[in-house]
Parts: sequence; C-alpha cells; structure tokens
Amino acid sequence: MELSPDLMPLWAVVHARLSGGLPVNRVKVGPLDLGQRTALADLLGSARLPGEHVEISLAKLDEVLLERTGQDSREFVTQLIGPIGDRAAGRREAAARRAELWDWLAGHPVVAAQPALGDWVTGVRRAGLIESSITRTKEELAKVLQVLSRLPAAGQPLPKFADEVLGDTHALDEGKRCASLVLKALVAIYDVSPPVDAPERRALWERAGIADDQLSSTVLAAGLRTRGGVVSGVLDLCAHAGLAAALTLQQLRAATALTSAPAEVWVFENPSVLAVALDRFGGRCPPLVCTSGWPSSAGILLLNRLSAAGSALYYHGDFDGEGLRIAANVVARTGATPWRMSSDDYLAAVADGPPVGRVTAVPWDPQLAGHLTDVGRTVPEERLAMALLDEIVQRTTS
Repeated sequence: MELSPDLMPLWAVVHARLSGGLPVNRVKVGPLDLGQRTALADLLGSARLPGEHVEISLAKLDEVLLERTGQDSREFVTQLIGPIGDRAAGRREAAARRAELWDWLAGHPVVAAQPALGDWVTGVRRAGLIESSITRTKEELAKVLQVLSRLPAAGQPLPKFADEVLGDTHALDEGKRCASLVLKALVAIYDVSPPVDAPERRALWERAGIADDQLSSTVLAAGLRTRGGVVSGVLDLCAHAGLAAALTLQQLRAATALTSAPAEVWVFENPSVLAVALDRFGGRCPPLVCTSGWPSSAGILLLNRLSAAGSALYYHGDFDGEGLRIAANVVARTGATPWRMSSDDYLAAVADGPPVGRVTAVPWDPQLAGHLTDVGRTVPEERLAMALLDEIVQRTTS
C-alpha cells in the first residue's frame, strides 16, 4: 500500500533516530502543515487532526506499518530512504581513534626522551584535530616530531634544514603549521616565554641550532685526544698543555669524522668543573666536554662525532629543574648515559641551596623529579666536582 508523500517528515525523523544507535521508543515530528497533519491522522486512523508538533510511539508506528505494508518501521524507512547507520558506534570509533592518536603522541620516543614536552602534548591535544582529520593531524605531528628529533641542529639555515629533514625548503617557513608546532615544542623544552614577533621566533630557532653563527657557536673540551684534521690538532695541543680547547662549529663541520677517540668521555654542564679538573690534572686531564648549559650546535656535533667514533658518553649536570631538562636533551640527542644523576645521588648531596624551579619528569629515574619537588633545593654540579673527578680517576686507573 502506497502512503502519502506528506508523511516524509515523519519517515525522515524515524530514520534519523534509528540511525543514532540508541534505543528508540518515541519520535517527535513537527512543525507540520495542514496536509501533513491530515496525512498523519489518516495513517494513525485518528478522527482528529494532530497538532503541529506530534510525539508518536514507535510501537504504534510498527503496528500500523505492519498492517498496511507488512514491514516494521526499521524495514520501511530503510527501503524508503536508505540503510540505517549507527552514529553512536561511529562516535565511539572516532573517540577511540582520537585516543589512539593522543596515546601515540604522548608515548612517542621523542616525547618520552624529553618529558618537558609533556606540556606541549597537552596543548596540542587541547587544540584538537587539524582540519577535523585524525589522519591529517598524525601526518603533521609526525613531521614535527621528525624535526624535533634533529634539534639542536648543526647550524644550517632554516630552508636547508627543512629540506634535509622534511624534503621541502619551505616546510618550516613563517606561518606554516609545522613551524608553529615546532616553536611551541621548543618553548616547552627550553622553558621560555612564547615568541611574540619575528625576531623572537628567529632567536628561538637560533637557540635550537638553526642558522647559528659558525664562529660564535662553540664547545669546551679538555684532555680530549683524537687523530686527524684541524680539530684533532687543536684538541691534542690543548690536552698536552693542560688547557681547555674552545672548538667552533666551523672547525667541527670541517672535520667530517674523529678517529682514535677515547673509550670514555665525561660530559659536564658547567665550565667551572673543567676549570677544577685542569687545575688538578693539568696535562693528565681525563677526556672532558662541557655543554655550558644548554648545548650549542657545536656541542651536540662534537658529542655525536665522539659517539660515532666509539666513545661512551657519561653526562652530569645540575640537580634542578632546568638542569634535568638539559640532561634529558643531551641524552636524547647524543645517546649519553646519565652519570651520578639518580635519586640516591641527589638525596645524598642535597643541603641548603636555591629553589629548584619548574621540575619535569626524568626519563632515567621516575622518582627523581618527585624528590626535587619535595625537597625543593638545587644541588649545583660544582658542589660535587671533586667527588666526580675522584670517581673518574678511579675508573680510568683501575
């Protein structure tokens, strides 16, 4: 039996409600014009016209439709309009896929290696999907993480770095989404205020080793002996003389590799530790490198060259919020092993000192951040210098 076309608003509502994926007992339809109200009264066998807005029992519709068409409401609207969906299931699936995306981001090795990025992950998640697309968002974030895995860079101009990492010289141009996300991540890593203009954005890129001046980016080393090239000559001369060597990024980039590197190299955050070591050991100083706080492009390049030559790198820094973020950065970028940087080391050394500042999670010791927060006092590396040097002597002479 053919039913009146004036009933289409009713069938549309029934189809939409059934497609919601939730139990349906009643449907509401309206506003209805006179013809539609008349058709509905005829369908239901009512002597009175319904109002403009009507609520109808689905069981009643099933009864009427079975009598007139041999189909219930679900079968009828499926044949009339099309397959019934399941929006609730779709929403659940979309929510699961979004959760999977954010879990992937939070657990990515680049993020896990530098827990300071946790705040950045929270901000990215709060901002939501890019173009409402999970796939598009993951693709963009994968590019950002690839960039972060290569920072600090070795002093390349930004277009050259972008081409080397992402295959597109303009991928990190001003205003590009990828560049914006990377800069937000660098704000979290370095714990600085977000840049508000182009000069501040350039300064943040420079801090991450992009377009560093090849002469002003330097790294200090002492007692470090290698073979071949200008860098090895400088290192060897200074080591024999009991002096620190200040290597520039230009020198390091000119030396494509280091050979005959020491089996072990100790890396410190503060130049004063190198000064103490040189005063104590002179020309017998063990192989030391100093990052001078956050490592420069020259520092990362030297440490990676030493690692590639077979040196095992052992890092120590300040026990405070920034010192632990610096340590995490060095470990993530060079493969160095944290040395004397455990909870036990901190608790054994802590005394009066300045506040620790903002503390983030520590990849190699999950309890360490909590201890710093609870105690609240910095242990400067200089306080431990003599004990650290004593241990180096024991390890190198045993």
